[in-house]
Amino acid sequence: MGLVPWYDGRDGMYSWIWRHLPGNGWVRGLISLVLVVAVVYVLFQYVFPWAEPLLPFNDVTVDNQ
Repeated sequence: MGLVPWYDGRDGMYSWIWRHLPGNGWVRGLISLVLVVAVVYVLFQYVFPWAEPLLPFNDVTVDNQ
């Protein structure tokens, strides 16, 4: 049992990714930064424009009086 009550002995997702990246700490940090930038790029260039017409942002309920 650890010092925190919610810790059950399992590693989290990010520690699993960190352990499986090659290199030392600096290389892992650089690879992590590149991966985060790549994910943000893909989201802004492809996912968000695809999902924008499906979202109800233009459906307003306030009348113009």
